[in-house]
Amino acid sequence: MTTSSETFAAARFIKEIGRGKKGSRSLSRDDARALYGAMLDGRVSDLELGGIMLAMRIKGESVDEIAGFLDAAEASFALLPAPPGQYAPVLIPSYNGARKMANLTPLLALLLAREGVPVLVHGVTHDPGRVTSAEIFAALGLVPAASVADALAAQAQGQPAFMPIEQLAPKMAHLLSLRRILGVRNSTHTLVKILQPYQGAALRLVSYTHPEYLEMLGDYFTDASPHARGDAFLMRGTEGETVANANRAQQIDWFHAGQRTLLVQRDAPTDDLAQVPPDRDAATTAAWIARALRGEVPVPPSILAQVAQCLLASQALQANTGDDHGEHR
Repeated sequence: MTTSSETFAAARFIKEIGRGKKGSRSLSRDDARALYGAMLDGRVSDLELGGIMLAMRIKGESVDEIAGFLDAAEASFALLPAPPGQYAPVLIPSYNGARKMANLTPLLALLLAREGVPVLVHGVTHDPGRVTSAEIFAALGLVPAASVADALAAQAQGQPAFMPIEQLAPKMAHLLSLRRILGVRNSTHTLVKILQPYQGAALRLVSYTHPEYLEMLGDYFTDASPHARGDAFLMRGTEGETVANANRAQQIDWFHAGQRTLLVQRDAPTDDLAQVPPDRDAATTAAWIARALRGEVPVPPSILAQVAQCLLASQALQANTGDDHGEHR
């Protein structure tokens, strides 16, 4: 339902993007920013909003469209202050959870935080049929951050901060929730995975599921992303999550200062499997993570390697930015 009497005329945009995968044309960055901003503000009618979401789902987002959408998204909420310390913050989006194997995103976050890295995990709290990072954090006794102050306090205490998307970016959360009505994901599901909510530079851990997003997001981080806002690691998701697969490390591309570097090559198949939680439910996963943190079970080598890579990139990023925390969008 629209929430403003100032409605936005979206028909001309739908005419461009709504002609199917072959007949449609992409929007300019400025037009994409204007359109998504109106969507966030509730100024697009329900009928047009559904049409836009389905049209983009069929067409696929261009680099300019995803850049314009993100411009509007990050202007829709207050950016977070850059935390002090020797490490730039590491951003871990968690919007998929676990379906078949245990979700070890919280383990990655806790290992980084233990090293002194300010870690912000943002995502959904519940997802039917999946085990979310929020549920595992809760089983570990870590409560969600209800405010920016809560997030900063958790980081200052050497803990990762988990912030639900409803708290971090409520307007985006509403557009995410429309999946329950439409039955399919929309562009917002891609945007939350590349969100950079800090005033200063940060390291984003970004995953993709479909191969075409590797090319599109690679072009975005190389050409369209404001490099002063930090670096990104791009990898194929582990069931959509940005934690390394416990049994077979994925390829990771590192985007830094407009340059793309192959950081990790994909592992060859192996029968030598890492020790992982016996079940995927939150309580079992949390108990196993606690044991791993105490050194009672080994952390999968691929995740240890991912932690080391994040430490190096985060420290280098912070050293390069110094006291210059970038500019507000």
